Amino acid sequence: MPDRDIDEEKRATLRRFAALGAASPLVGLGASEGAEAASETTSDARDAIVGYVSSTPGAHFSKIRDDLGLGTGETQHHLGRLVDDEVLVFRRDGDYKRFFPAGRFSTFEQTALGYLRRRTPRGMLVELLRAPGTSGADLAARLDVSRATVSGYARELDEAGVLSREGGYAVERPETLLTLVVRYAESFGPEAVALADEADSLVRYDP
Repeated sequence: MPDRDIDEEKRATLRRFAALGAASPLVGLGASEGAEAASETTSDARDAIVGYVSSTPGAHFSKIRDDLGLGTGETQHHLGRLVDDEVLVFRRDGDYKRFFPAGRFSTFEQTALGYLRRRTPRGMLVELLRAPGTSGADLAARLDVSRATVSGYARELDEAGVLSREGGYAVERPETLLTLVVRYAESFGPEAVALADEADSLVRYDP
């Protein structure tokens, strides 16, 4: 009975995440057709992965596996098929492999989303979107990390083209970053949701 309960919980989770991406034109493409038609469980898993990545772009392999309750081999298999079928693409981010819906994001957006998926860089970017020019010392205090940690990530973000360190810290392409934060705020966490609530006051019309 316990195994059956676990299986039903897993299937419910897969269907719930598939429903999150129901509006995506990619959902449904994860399931094979014809002679290679997948089982219902396989179809659920692939559609759930597509839906999950559509609503959580930039998620890495372990995050997808754990949030969907899939096994490592199962996740590897489905992600490999989805990449081969050009439904998803991935970008390497250090030790991580981050996944995105194919054809939806530019290289800059993929890079930015990767950093937004990491707690300290996300906190830095959110603070700088809210208050451009915030010093490294203030960022460290607000995020409860060391100044060295902020400096290290600032250098990394600068090299990635997401942050400028000339004359103080400033986000590159802030409109794009703000759009990404607002659109996927729920998947980033409370600080992103709070920024999304302030977004109207941060956008300035300057003809």
